[in-house]
Amino acid sequence: MKRKMSLRTIMKREWPLHVMLLPAIILLLIFAYLPMVGIIIAFQDFVPSGGLKGFFTSQWVGLENFKYIFALKDFGQVMVNTLVIAVLKIIAGIIVPLILALLLNEVNNRHFKKATQTLIYIPYFLSWVVLGGILVDILSPTGGIVNSFLGLLGHEPVFFLGSPETIRGTLVASDVWKGCGYNMVIFLAALTGIDQSQYEAARVDGAGYVKQMLYITLPGILPQIVLVTVLGLGNILNAGFDQVFNLYSPIVYEKADIIDTFVYRVGMLNLQYSVSTAIGLFKSLISFVLIATSFKLAKKYANYQIF
Repeated sequence: MKRKMSLRTIMKREWPLHVMLLPAIILLLIFAYLPMVGIIIAFQDFVPSGGLKGFFTSQWVGLENFKYIFALKDFGQVMVNTLVIAVLKIIAGIIVPLILALLLNEVNNRHFKKATQTLIYIPYFLSWVVLGGILVDILSPTGGIVNSFLGLLGHEPVFFLGSPETIRGTLVASDVWKGCGYNMVIFLAALTGIDQSQYEAARVDGAGYVKQMLYITLPGILPQIVLVTVLGLGNILNAGFDQVFNLYSPIVYEKADIIDTFVYRVGMLNLQYSVSTAIGLFKSLISFVLIATSFKLAKKYANYQIF
């Protein structure tokens, strides 16, 4: 039976690891926790000209900023846009990588499989600033390669980034294009863990590819599918600021404006710091509940836990 070590013994043995961790902790405190003091602005009529003294001299207004944002006519539409875009991204971000992983898993040529996997994964490492410029050129209604191809088929040019009817689909499709390689690798790794003898037994019994996929492959990676889905719920209010900010325009605000871009315009462009902080705090509180719920569900259905 192992003896339980005291805290002093553990610290004496592991102090080099704690020293190595110290710089990261300091950076976390400075850039993550210290700025949280600014939450107080959400309950004030903050005057930025007062500098740091403004935190103490600005008038306290309580929940007036929250009442103001809930009364804004645009806020309801922003919430709807955020939820619709985020949910569509979660669904497409699971289905597409799963299909790609199942297809690549059937490829026997190792070099072709690795090359295809790498090509699909490359966009994940590019920033939305770079991909935004690429998409603007590709989807241009006047000279983009997509509309040029549609023209050959006799179709009228489509303004993908400037039409309220197509902007949501474009955001979802481009997000899947950028990020599907990450989830695909997760599913491919899960597929390698399935006992191959199950497939051999199924083939002996006359099961084809479809039945093997339904009764062996999908049940074998179901915990990973559930895990990716559940953890995605925690980010349901993060519809992707970087992407939307680089691709949207005032023409499509009605369908593409999300909470993060709304906060940016209210705070940075309209200089309503108290209102934008209140919106951000409202989003953070809901996100906290969703993240806590998603971890509970992940532990229950996928046996996954961080703590």
